Amino acid sequence: MHPTTLVIGGCRSGKSRHALEMAHAAPARRKLFVATCEPADGEMDERVRRHQQERGPSWHTVEAPLELAAAILQAATAHDVAVVDCLTLWLSNLLLAHPKDPAAIDSRVEALCDVLAAPPCPLLLVTNEVGSGIVPENALARRYRDLVGQTNQRVAAACRQVVWMVAGIAVPIKTAPLG
Repeated sequence: MHPTTLVIGGCRSGKSRHALEMAHAAPARRKLFVATCEPADGEMDERVRRHQQERGPSWHTVEAPLELAAAILQAATAHDVAVVDCLTLWLSNLLLAHPKDPAAIDSRVEALCDVLAAPPCPLLLVTNEVGSGIVPENALARRYRDLVGQTNQRVAAACRQVVWMVAGIAVPIKTAPLG
C-alpha cells in the first residue's frame, strides 16, 4: 500500500513547500502535481506561474478543479509520487459549482477518501486549517468553514500520516507504520 500524507496548516505556513520537499525526497522520477486552483484574476495567474517555476520542468501538472478523485486515479498510475494542492481550493470550487447540492459535494469527498484507501502511488495532499479563527459573519463563509473542517477530518482519518505546519516547521501529528 502506498503512503498517504495530509499536510495541514494555516495560510503561508509552509504546507506546499513541505509537501514538495517530501515528494523530492521520495525515490521518484515521475512526479505529478494535481492543481485544484482556477485562477480568476491576474494576481492568481502570477501565483500559479511562480509555483510552476518553483516546481520546475520535472513535474507533470494536471488540473482538477472539481473531479479530483478521477484525476488522481487517471494520472497518478503513471507517476511515482503525486502532490495535490490544495483541498481548500477544491472545496471552494465544489461549493460554488454545487451551492444547493451538498450530496454532490459529499460524493466527491467520499470518492477522494476511497482513492486514499488504495492510492495508485504515494500521495501528499495539502489543505488549510480554517477552524482556528473566529466564526464567520455570513452563512456561505460558515458553510465553507464547516465543509473544510469536516473534509479535513475525513481525509486525515483516511491518510496514514498527517503533518501540521506551523511557521515553516513540520510537526507530525499522525504516523502509521507501513505494512
